[in-house]
Amino acid sequence: MAWVALLSMVLLLGGVPIAMALGLGGTLGVWLTGIPLQVIVTRFFSGVDSFVFLAMPFYILAAEIMNRSGITTRLIYLSSILTGRLPGGTAYTNVGTSVLFAGISGSAVADASALGRFFMTVMPKEGYTKEYSAAVTAASSIIGPIIPPSGLAIIMAAVTGLSVVDLFVAGVVPGVLFGVACAVVILLKSIRSGLPTSIVKVKREELPKLLVEGTAVMILPFIIVGGMVTGAFTATEGGGIAVFVAAVLGLFLFRSIKLADLWGALIVSARASATIYLLVAAASILSYALNLLGIGGMVTAAAPYFEGNPLLFLVGVMILMLILGLFLDIGAALLIFVPLVMPTVIQLGIDPIQASMVIILSLAMGLITPPVGVVLFILMKIGNIRMTPLMRELLPFIFAEICIILLLILFPSLSTWLPDLLR
Repeated sequence: MAWVALLSMVLLLGGVPIAMALGLGGTLGVWLTGIPLQVIVTRFFSGVDSFVFLAMPFYILAAEIMNRSGITTRLIYLSSILTGRLPGGTAYTNVGTSVLFAGISGSAVADASALGRFFMTVMPKEGYTKEYSAAVTAASSIIGPIIPPSGLAIIMAAVTGLSVVDLFVAGVVPGVLFGVACAVVILLKSIRSGLPTSIVKVKREELPKLLVEGTAVMILPFIIVGGMVTGAFTATEGGGIAVFVAAVLGLFLFRSIKLADLWGALIVSARASATIYLLVAAASILSYALNLLGIGGMVTAAAPYFEGNPLLFLVGVMILMLILGLFLDIGAALLIFVPLVMPTVIQLGIDPIQASMVIILSLAMGLITPPVGVVLFILMKIGNIRMTPLMRELLPFIFAEICIILLLILFPSLSTWLPDLLR
């Protein structure tokens, strides 16, 4: 088993594509067990043979259409109406826009790419350093995969068998708390050393149109979640409806895209979906091999040590996921390790929704921590800045967000209250 994990890690650190590294490691594991290698083909395709996974391309396509419709600028100005007059107003606007944008994109990478170019141009003009501008953008971007619609929640549902609706709804409070944590860090910075006022202004005559367009945009996540909660449609059908609504808004309300743009969005979304499916399929081979080699039994055997102290187990899971997030893609980590951890979660009487939120949030931190923090590299490239000064500004945000994860561990209702209420 150690050889399997070692091979995958060496290949990952050596720059081999993630799907290839996981698939080769899993192939070695299957070969070590003596099972015919033909089973790998079966596992490869069965890994993505899930109705839940059909939802992902729809949400990716809906987000791509909304991005091409100029949604970013509208959300920025909508958020600035609420926060622009405060000291540090543009930093607050950055966080607020990420919360709103999360309900559209469901992706930290999309958030950092779309919002980073705007805020890392405007904020330095107001007097912020490039590093601080990037730190605020990075810290708030990971709200994207937490607030619904969330691609990570779809993967988690497929792996655990939990309801997509419950996982979508459960992400609302933790996502908002991440935004509050970022705002608190900005507030403390403003009190301690002062922050400039915003130059992002909204003209009074533009306000009615902006409010109408912003309200129309924010209807989309409510349609998706509301329809699923009421049982009007499934998560997959909700994705199709999201695509339709996004297309109608872009073509007829905003009038900012043409039919040709829909074809371009379809191509980009198909490539992104194919990449995710390849990763899922490869990770399922590695997960299968590790289970054959007995790693599941090892994890389950540890459960008696945490009897009567499930909080300690969740803290251990959080630490494990924070470490895994440093080196592994989030989707791969979910696919490989969640099936190993979840039986122990149930055995200890921990609510699986709470455990899922702790895992998702902890792994999301890996997007903004080296050595493989994808969001960091995107913002470093946009702002032409170095890692060390960026991390110096980002550390207070990371600490605040880890505190939020600990709150979710101490108070399960932060994750489970809203799903229980709507259920």
